[in-house]
Amino acid sequence: MFLQLFVLFGLPGMAMAMGGGGEHIDLTTSWVGYASLLIFVVAYGFVMAEEYTHMRKSKPVLLAAGIIWGLIGWTYASNGFTHAAEIAVRHNILEYAELFLFLLVAMTYINAMEERQVFEALRVRLVCAGFSLRKIFWLTGVLAFFISPVADNLTTALLMCAVVMAIGKDNVKFVSLACINIVVAANAGGAFSPFGDITTLMVWQKGIVDFVTFFNLFIPSVVNWLVPAVIMSFAVPKIQPETCEINVHLKRGSYWVIGLFLLTICTAVSFHNFLHLPPMMGMMTGLAYLKLFGFYLKKTHKTKGQQYRRRQGEEDEQIGDIVAFDVFRNIARAEWDTLMFFYGVILCVGGLGFIGYLAVTSQVMYISWGPTAANVLVGFLSAIVDNIPVMFAVLSMQPDMSMGHWLLVTLTAGVGGSMLSIGSAAGVALMGQARGMYTFGGHLKWAPVIALGYFASIATHFFVNSRFF
Repeated sequence: MFLQLFVLFGLPGMAMAMGGGGEHIDLTTSWVGYASLLIFVVAYGFVMAEEYTHMRKSKPVLLAAGIIWGLIGWTYASNGFTHAAEIAVRHNILEYAELFLFLLVAMTYINAMEERQVFEALRVRLVCAGFSLRKIFWLTGVLAFFISPVADNLTTALLMCAVVMAIGKDNVKFVSLACINIVVAANAGGAFSPFGDITTLMVWQKGIVDFVTFFNLFIPSVVNWLVPAVIMSFAVPKIQPETCEINVHLKRGSYWVIGLFLLTICTAVSFHNFLHLPPMMGMMTGLAYLKLFGFYLKKTHKTKGQQYRRRQGEEDEQIGDIVAFDVFRNIARAEWDTLMFFYGVILCVGGLGFIGYLAVTSQVMYISWGPTAANVLVGFLSAIVDNIPVMFAVLSMQPDMSMGHWLLVTLTAGVGGSMLSIGSAAGVALMGQARGMYTFGGHLKWAPVIALGYFASIATHFFVNSRFF
């Protein structure tokens, strides 16, 4: 993205800002345009430095979004165009609202499964199985790859990292290699499903790629993960950890929550594919499933809860058994900083697009360079900057591309962030969870191998999905 910004300064004369209702003001060469660019760059600099400043990433982009649109609104109002900026910003807010409601439901279900100890039970079973470190390396990678398309890649990566930390303990080399493998696998797994990553979700909600077509990226995604995984596996220490006793039980209704989540996904897909309604309508309907089931759990937690614990062989009540299931508690535990960050990013990029800078970027990348080179570059940009603003910028540009190239940019934006530890939410989260063991430098050592997988997945996409080009 920053490379694009430098290109923008060199080609100001090509830009054209579009206003609602046919009102146009070219701000690309004005102080408002340059100030907006600078504000966004500074704000995103704070986002990238979150690990060191410990300031939540939503704060700088929220402020930047307000200032950028304030400058735009003041400029248009001063020129007598009182509604152009309002119409544009309402359009951006509508796009954010659809994404927000969709993610809120998905996060609520993930939190509900966590509260029912679904993830904890999986973690303990893996830790106590007595697998060798090399088997754990492969097992956590496989699970990260196949869980992330249903859950999000961040939650998946954190779960698998907890397994690695519990088994690897003080083995820094194993933890580092396993975390790199988890990040690559989670990002690759999320690239072939609309539910696996925010970028794929944005493409699906836009209606550019339908639900089934995403699965054509399965084989390229597998290649993206397997190439570096095979090479890194030879460096995993050959150690056999001891087994332990499994003492975690699923809470009552856990399988029902999993089933309702899958039913919610089916509802969202059906609403979008057959009823031509936004997917978030199906997700909000699915939230009603969980709320109704939560009502049943709450009403019966004293009577049926005791019977369930006796069948599980639990003599003592756990805190989760004493406190009834409350769906609003799971809603409150959503990643609100992430949701607010999405608002700031969408409004910031939307403001820059309204000014006219995205038109310049589209001209340079997708017309002068061509869609293949541009989409490959998107992956490298995603490794430096979060893939969300990059993909939102591409969707805002709406370049004229074949379905094959739309699948390509979906793939590169999803897996490109794996090349650096700061390139994806999964990588950043694992650096905090495995602090001192999984580091930026440790990930960087294997960047050439990950890049090999990146280019191999692109080549595979052109080969297996040639009919879409």
